[in-house]
Amino acid sequence: MTLDVQLVGTTTKMAIVSLRPGQVVYSEAGKFLFSSGDVVMDTKLFAPSAPGGQQPQNGGGFGGFGNGAGSGALGGLLRGAMDAGKRMLAGESFAFTHFSTRGGDGLLALAGVLPGEMRVLELDGRTTWFAEKDAFVAAEAGVNFDIAFSGLRQGFSGGEGLVLEKFTGVGSLLIGGAGDFIDINPADYGGRLRVDTGCIVAWDQNIRYGVERVGSLNRQGVMNALFGGEGFSLATVEGNGRVILQSVTIDGLAKALEKNAGVGDKKTGAGLGGIFSGSAD
Repeated sequence: MTLDVQLVGTTTKMAIVSLRPGQVVYSEAGKFLFSSGDVVMDTKLFAPSAPGGQQPQNGGGFGGFGNGAGSGALGGLLRGAMDAGKRMLAGESFAFTHFSTRGGDGLLALAGVLPGEMRVLELDGRTTWFAEKDAFVAAEAGVNFDIAFSGLRQGFSGGEGLVLEKFTGVGSLLIGGAGDFIDINPADYGGRLRVDTGCIVAWDQNIRYGVERVGSLNRQGVMNALFGGEGFSLATVEGNGRVILQSVTIDGLAKALEKNAGVGDKKTGAGLGGIFSGSAD
């Protein structure tokens, strides 16, 4: 049964989900907006991986515990705690909120943490998706949420950081970002694109993500890096697959808010105000 999702809004979208009995949607903390009274909310350490929100038990136990029902439950608890700890260390939400309905169809509204677009990705069980931190909004039971490591060079030089979100399984996945989105395939443009490190929202397993230096380490290269606004690195995406880019970077949004924070002449934080503040004083 396909998840019924409508994306509403213009520059700041939210997802309106019509939950049917038996369907389960889960999200991280801070993504819930509102729901009808028949929607049930449960906080758990794990994401639902089967219809009905039941986490499958591992008959072999965990870490050498036996094969009994008790050890299976203990294994599931330990597995959930380990996954939650890994998400917390990566700066993600410690727990998930599960949404379901026990009556008729329920209404559920969700949104990302930044003003911008959203996408519904339909996972088919064969394709893996990767996304930047905080891109995850929600998913239905059957979509597996995990943490991926981007590599030291990409992590320290690229805007996505060391930690990525990884999604597998079958079902609907909702991701969000800042500003407007564009879906693009590098294969349509010679197979390779250079992108601002903060513009990438998500990409599928057919895309190779990397980082390259901006120009040479000469005078012009240093000028480009220091005053061109891109720093010393650009992200690269290669291959024949789908990449989702956003028009507003989190770093750019943070700098704009910082620039106009405060009152009057203190809007820049430097006390210059007026024509130097970029404000409408």
